[in-house]
Amino acid sequence: MAQVLEFKLPDLGEGLTGAEIVRWLVEVGEVVAVDQPVVEVETAKAMVDVPCPYGGVVTARFGEEGAEVPVGAPLITVAVDGPADEDGPPAGERRSATDGSRADGSRAEDARAEGSGNVLVGYGTSAAPARRRRVRPGQPAPSAPVASPASVPSTANGRAATAAAVGVGRASGAPDRTAEAVDGPVPVISPLVRRLARQNGLDLREMVGSGPEGLILRADVEYALRAAGTQAGKVRTPVAEPHPRVPQAPAPARVREPSQAHAPAVGAPAAPEAVRIPLKGIRGVMADKLSRSRTEIPDATCWVDADATELMRARDAMRRFAEERPRSPAAGGTKISVLALLARICTAALARFPELNSSVDMAAREVVRHPAVHLGFAAQTERGLVVPVVRDAHTRNAESLTAEFARLTEAARTGTLTPADLTGGTFTLNNYGVFGVDGSTPIINHPEAAMLGVGRIVPKPWVHEGELAVRQVVQLSLTFDHRVCDGGTAGGFLRYVADCVEQPAVLLRTL
Repeated sequence: MAQVLEFKLPDLGEGLTGAEIVRWLVEVGEVVAVDQPVVEVETAKAMVDVPCPYGGVVTARFGEEGAEVPVGAPLITVAVDGPADEDGPPAGERRSATDGSRADGSRAEDARAEGSGNVLVGYGTSAAPARRRRVRPGQPAPSAPVASPASVPSTANGRAATAAAVGVGRASGAPDRTAEAVDGPVPVISPLVRRLARQNGLDLREMVGSGPEGLILRADVEYALRAAGTQAGKVRTPVAEPHPRVPQAPAPARVREPSQAHAPAVGAPAAPEAVRIPLKGIRGVMADKLSRSRTEIPDATCWVDADATELMRARDAMRRFAEERPRSPAAGGTKISVLALLARICTAALARFPELNSSVDMAAREVVRHPAVHLGFAAQTERGLVVPVVRDAHTRNAESLTAEFARLTEAARTGTLTPADLTGGTFTLNNYGVFGVDGSTPIINHPEAAMLGVGRIVPKPWVHEGELAVRQVVQLSLTFDHRVCDGGTAGGFLRYVADCVEQPAVLLRTL
């Protein structure tokens, strides 16, 4: 007899709590091998192909493409050592990929399939047993689920929307949508909630709970019943009475439900509804990190205008030299970017002001000064804002920095950055001038201590050598953590950067 094993989303590392399903790589009924990738997921760090540690026939998939799945939630079930049953695995024979225990809590001593051992962080064949909900006798077992409601986060207004939909459907005699409901375990813990729904004929699979991770609460069921009763009263056809009724005292006014109190009049145009965009993936992680930065870091910003004419001339001179004398050993084969020149200036400035290449450990009440410069740079992609990190930037020259910036930018554009490419930064360079703006007060990338912002380089009137001239001017801004240094250190850093921008020959002193 085939044994059904359940494979859960493993811990993908770096403190991630979930992932979004991008693309399924297998279908239900397909035979998979040990360690074969079964699903492509997108975390807050990168795109990852998740391999399954079991070989056999896929009997069920949990989660549609685009759904958010928390760590530890089931991904697929696999029937090993035999064909899968057409109606899906029996509810009492499903096993977890992490503990080998059956769904009813008993141990499967006769397990014939072992995991591969080639696993990601946080899952294997020897982890602690996971609690499984017992399937009530007489309740049909879920057959070949495609998506589990428990694995999809619920919205804050899920109770009202689902209750209204269930109530209207049942009160108006609309076709039952049970057949269209998503199969899989129903996110309900309390037996009282199940009994209340069963006594009133509510299908819990049609509801989205307002509790944690979509848990259906008693209040959700009661709200659905009230909505069903209200809709039934609205659609009930009045029947003519054979005898006139005796006038009665008027009934006391009832407090209308919030959904009815603000309902538009019949025939009036419906007001546009607000659009809710979930904060998940990269955008969710950046929201958490930036909020934490604003909450924990007492930041301050200083800025200065600099004449970047000589810096741009130096870059053009390097380009012309490479074009005119391509065979020269000094020509090089890479066109130097402005970002690389600014990064080289940053590393030189951090060598003079190491206080800004640090972080704060409040638990130990210490300032941690980092020996190496791992330079992050802000990159805007279709998936949101990311900050790739150039490792050991202080050891690289302009050519090496240009090449690494190009590699990481392309990886960010295609969504192939690894978690290592996005973590471990000690200082960030933010070139927001590419958006056509001059200045900004950037938010520090927690847990770093400073960020240098660079505006656009544009022609402006400037006093040069005692005369008014049109020069290439840029605005530089430095946001720093006031716990690691005072304004004098921050001002000295920014002034050094501005001097190098105005006179690139200053860098020759540190070569």
